Amino acid sequence: MAGRRRWTTEEILDAAAELLRTSDAESFSVRKLAAVLGTDSSSLYRHFRSKTELMRAVADRILAAAMDGYRPEGDWKQRLIALALRVREAFGRQPQLAAVWGRYASGGAGSRLVMEEVLQALRASGLPDEEIPVRYHRLAVLIAALIASEAGVSTITPQEYEQGMEHFRVAVLGADPERFPALAHFAREVRPLGADRRAAFEEILAAQLAQIEAEIGTSRPTGP
Repeated sequence: MAGRRRWTTEEILDAAAELLRTSDAESFSVRKLAAVLGTDSSSLYRHFRSKTELMRAVADRILAAAMDGYRPEGDWKQRLIALALRVREAFGRQPQLAAVWGRYASGGAGSRLVMEEVLQALRASGLPDEEIPVRYHRLAVLIAALIASEAGVSTITPQEYEQGMEHFRVAVLGADPERFPALAHFAREVRPLGADRRAAFEEILAAQLAQIEAEIGTSRPTGP
Protein backbone atom coordinates (compact mmCIF):
# COMPACT_ATOMS: atom_id res chain seq x y z
CA MET A 1 0.00 0.00 0.00
CA ALA A 2 1.33 3.43 -0.94
CA GLY A 3 2.33 5.61 1.96
CA ARG A 4 0.91 9.03 2.68
CA ARG A 5 2.30 11.93 0.75
CA ARG A 6 5.05 13.89 2.45
CA TRP A 7 4.13 17.56 2.40
CA THR A 8 6.84 20.22 2.25
CA THR A 9 6.90 23.15 4.65
CA GLU A 10 5.93 25.55 1.87
CA GLU A 11 2.99 23.36 0.82
CA ILE A 12 1.79 23.22 4.42
CA LEU A 13 2.00 27.01 4.67
CA ASP A 14 0.11 27.39 1.40
CA ALA A 15 -2.68 25.18 2.68
CA ALA A 16 -2.75 26.93 6.06
CA ALA A 17 -3.00 30.35 4.39
CA GLU A 18 -5.87 29.15 2.22
CA LEU A 19 -7.69 27.63 5.19
CA LEU A 20 -7.26 30.86 7.16
CA ARG A 21 -8.44 32.86 4.15
CA THR A 22 -11.75 31.03 4.17
CA SER A 23 -12.18 30.86 7.95
CA ASP A 24 -10.53 32.67 10.85
CA ALA A 25 -7.82 32.30 13.45
CA GLU A 26 -10.25 31.26 16.17
CA SER A 27 -11.59 28.22 14.33
CA PHE A 28 -8.27 27.26 12.75
CA SER A 29 -6.58 24.14 14.10
CA VAL A 30 -3.73 21.85 13.13
CA ARG A 31 -6.23 19.00 13.04
CA LYS A 32 -8.37 20.83 10.45
CA LEU A 33 -5.30 21.60 8.38
CA ALA A 34 -4.22 17.96 8.53
CA ALA A 35 -7.67 16.91 7.32
CA VAL A 36 -7.41 19.30 4.36
CA LEU A 37 -4.05 17.80 3.45
CA GLY A 38 -5.23 14.23 3.95
CA THR A 39 -2.71 13.48 6.65
CA ASP A 40 -2.53 13.37 10.44
CA SER A 41 -1.56 16.12 12.85
CA SER A 42 1.63 14.36 13.92
CA SER A 43 3.09 14.72 10.42
CA LEU A 44 2.57 18.49 10.57
CA TYR A 45 4.18 18.75 13.98
CA ARG A 46 7.37 17.52 12.38
CA HIS A 47 7.47 20.88 10.59
CA PHE A 48 5.95 23.11 13.28
CA ARG A 49 6.07 22.40 16.97
CA SER A 50 2.75 24.11 17.73
CA LYS A 51 -0.21 25.92 16.22
CA THR A 52 1.35 29.21 17.35
CA GLU A 53 4.58 28.48 15.49
CA LEU A 54 2.59 27.62 12.36
CA MET A 55 0.52 30.81 12.59
CA ARG A 56 3.65 32.89 13.00
CA ALA A 57 5.13 31.33 9.88
CA VAL A 58 1.97 32.09 7.88
CA ALA A 59 1.98 35.72 9.00
CA ASP A 60 5.68 36.03 8.27
CA ARG A 61 5.14 34.99 4.66
CA ILE A 62 2.79 37.96 4.22
CA LEU A 63 5.50 40.29 5.50
CA ALA A 64 8.07 38.65 3.25
CA ALA A 65 5.74 39.15 0.27
CA ALA A 66 5.33 42.81 1.22
CA MET A 67 9.10 43.28 1.23
CA ASP A 68 9.67 41.46 -2.06
CA GLY A 69 11.17 43.98 -4.48
CA TYR A 70 11.13 46.79 -1.91
CA ARG A 71 13.78 49.47 -2.35
CA PRO A 72 14.00 52.39 0.11
CA GLU A 73 13.42 55.72 -1.61
CA GLY A 74 13.02 59.27 -0.36
CA ASP A 75 13.54 60.65 3.12
CA TRP A 76 12.86 58.73 6.31
CA LYS A 77 9.16 59.66 6.41
CA GLN A 78 8.60 58.65 2.81
CA ARG A 79 10.31 55.34 3.48
CA LEU A 80 8.11 54.59 6.49
CA ILE A 81 4.91 55.56 4.69
CA ALA A 82 5.83 53.47 1.64
CA LEU A 83 6.67 50.49 3.85
CA ALA A 84 3.44 50.77 5.84
CA LEU A 85 1.37 50.94 2.67
CA ARG A 86 3.13 47.87 1.25
CA VAL A 87 2.37 45.87 4.39
CA ARG A 88 -1.21 47.17 4.34
CA GLU A 89 -1.64 46.14 0.73
CA ALA A 90 -0.17 42.69 1.34
CA PHE A 91 -2.59 41.97 4.18
CA GLY A 92 -5.40 43.58 2.19
CA ARG A 93 -5.12 40.69 -0.27
CA GLN A 94 -5.56 38.23 2.61
CA PRO A 95 -7.39 40.22 5.32
CA GLN A 96 -8.15 37.19 7.47
CA LEU A 97 -4.43 36.88 8.11
CA ALA A 98 -4.10 40.42 9.49
CA ALA A 99 -5.51 39.26 12.82
CA VAL A 100 -3.00 36.42 12.80
CA TRP A 101 -0.15 38.90 12.42
CA GLY A 102 -1.45 41.07 15.26
CA ARG A 103 -1.85 38.11 17.59
CA TYR A 104 1.12 35.94 16.66
CA ALA A 105 4.11 38.24 16.37
CA SER A 106 6.51 36.84 13.81
CA GLY A 107 10.26 36.65 14.17
CA GLY A 108 10.93 35.16 10.76
CA ALA A 109 12.75 36.56 7.76
CA GLY A 110 9.82 38.74 6.65
CA SER A 111 9.46 40.27 10.07
CA ARG A 112 13.19 40.95 10.31
CA LEU A 113 13.15 42.70 6.92
CA VAL A 114 10.33 44.99 8.06
CA MET A 115 11.97 45.68 11.41
CA GLU A 116 15.31 46.45 9.77
CA GLU A 117 13.80 48.98 7.38
CA VAL A 118 11.78 50.74 10.10
CA LEU A 119 14.84 50.97 12.36
CA GLN A 120 17.05 52.16 9.49
CA ALA A 121 14.52 54.85 8.53
CA LEU A 122 14.25 56.03 12.13
CA ARG A 123 18.05 56.26 12.38
CA ALA A 124 18.04 58.32 9.17
CA SER A 125 15.56 60.69 10.80
CA GLY A 126 18.15 61.94 13.25
CA LEU A 127 16.52 60.52 16.38
CA PRO A 128 19.00 59.66 19.12
CA ASP A 129 19.66 55.91 19.21
CA GLU A 130 18.23 55.59 22.71
CA GLU A 131 14.81 56.84 21.52
CA ILE A 132 14.55 54.65 18.42
CA PRO A 133 13.37 51.37 20.03
CA VAL A 134 10.43 53.12 21.73
CA ARG A 135 9.44 54.89 18.52
CA TYR A 136 9.77 51.65 16.59
CA HIS A 137 7.43 49.89 18.99
CA ARG A 138 4.81 52.64 18.81
CA LEU A 139 4.89 52.64 15.02
CA ALA A 140 4.62 48.85 14.88
CA VAL A 141 1.63 48.82 17.24
CA LEU A 142 -0.08 51.63 15.30
CA ILE A 143 0.40 50.04 11.88
CA ALA A 144 -0.65 46.58 13.06
CA ALA A 145 -3.77 47.99 14.76
CA LEU A 146 -4.81 50.02 11.72
CA ILE A 147 -4.31 47.08 9.36
CA ALA A 148 -6.17 44.65 11.63
CA SER A 149 -9.05 47.10 12.04
CA GLU A 150 -9.36 47.60 8.31
CA ALA A 151 -9.10 43.89 7.65
CA GLY A 152 -11.93 43.22 10.08
CA VAL A 153 -14.26 45.38 8.02
CA SER A 154 -13.16 43.94 4.68
CA THR A 155 -13.91 40.35 5.71
CA ILE A 156 -17.65 40.90 6.22
CA THR A 157 -20.10 40.25 3.42
CA PRO A 158 -21.70 43.12 1.43
CA GLN A 159 -25.02 42.33 3.09
CA GLU A 160 -23.47 42.52 6.56
CA TYR A 161 -21.78 45.79 5.62
CA GLU A 162 -25.06 47.35 4.45
CA GLN A 163 -26.80 46.18 7.60
CA GLY A 164 -24.07 47.78 9.67
CA MET A 165 -24.36 51.03 7.75
CA GLU A 166 -28.11 51.07 8.31
CA HIS A 167 -27.67 50.49 12.04
CA PHE A 168 -25.11 53.30 12.09
CA ARG A 169 -27.44 55.73 10.33
CA VAL A 170 -30.34 54.89 12.63
CA ALA A 171 -28.20 55.17 15.77
CA VAL A 172 -26.54 58.43 14.76
CA LEU A 173 -29.26 60.34 12.94
CA GLY A 174 -31.82 59.25 15.50
CA ALA A 175 -29.73 60.25 18.52
CA ASP A 176 -31.70 62.05 21.23
CA PRO A 177 -30.26 65.62 21.34
CA GLU A 178 -31.09 65.88 25.04
CA ARG A 179 -29.03 62.84 25.95
CA PHE A 180 -26.44 62.99 23.14
CA PRO A 181 -26.14 66.69 22.24
CA ALA A 182 -22.74 66.46 20.54
CA LEU A 183 -23.71 63.37 18.55
CA ALA A 184 -26.92 64.99 17.40
CA HIS A 185 -25.02 68.14 16.41
CA PHE A 186 -22.45 66.29 14.28
CA ALA A 187 -24.73 63.46 13.14
CA ARG A 188 -24.66 64.30 9.44
CA GLU A 189 -20.87 64.76 9.38
CA VAL A 190 -19.76 61.78 11.47
CA ARG A 191 -18.63 58.93 9.24
CA PRO A 192 -18.76 55.20 9.99
CA LEU A 193 -15.56 53.24 10.61
CA GLY A 194 -15.71 51.60 7.22
CA ALA A 195 -15.59 54.87 5.27
CA ASP A 196 -12.47 56.16 3.49
CA ARG A 197 -10.05 54.00 5.42
CA ARG A 198 -7.09 54.62 3.15
CA ALA A 199 -7.14 58.36 3.87
CA ALA A 200 -7.58 57.72 7.59
CA PHE A 201 -4.68 55.25 7.58
CA GLU A 202 -2.34 57.72 5.90
CA GLU A 203 -3.43 60.69 8.04
CA ILE A 204 -2.99 58.83 11.32
CA LEU A 205 0.41 57.54 10.24
CA ALA A 206 1.46 61.01 9.05
CA ALA A 207 0.44 62.47 12.43
CA GLN A 208 2.64 59.95 14.24
CA LEU A 209 5.58 60.74 11.97
CA ALA A 210 5.02 64.48 12.47
CA GLN A 211 5.23 63.92 16.22
CA ILE A 212 8.53 62.10 15.77
CA GLU A 213 9.81 64.95 13.59
CA ALA A 214 8.84 67.47 16.25
CA GLU A 215 10.72 65.48 18.88
CA ILE A 216 13.81 65.40 16.68
CA GLY A 217 13.90 69.18 16.75
CA THR A 218 13.69 69.31 20.53
CA SER A 219 16.27 66.56 21.05
CA ARG A 220 18.98 68.29 19.02
CA PRO A 221 21.40 70.35 21.07
CA THR A 222 21.07 74.08 20.69
CA GLY A 223 24.00 76.32 19.97
CA PRO A 224 25.74 78.44 22.58
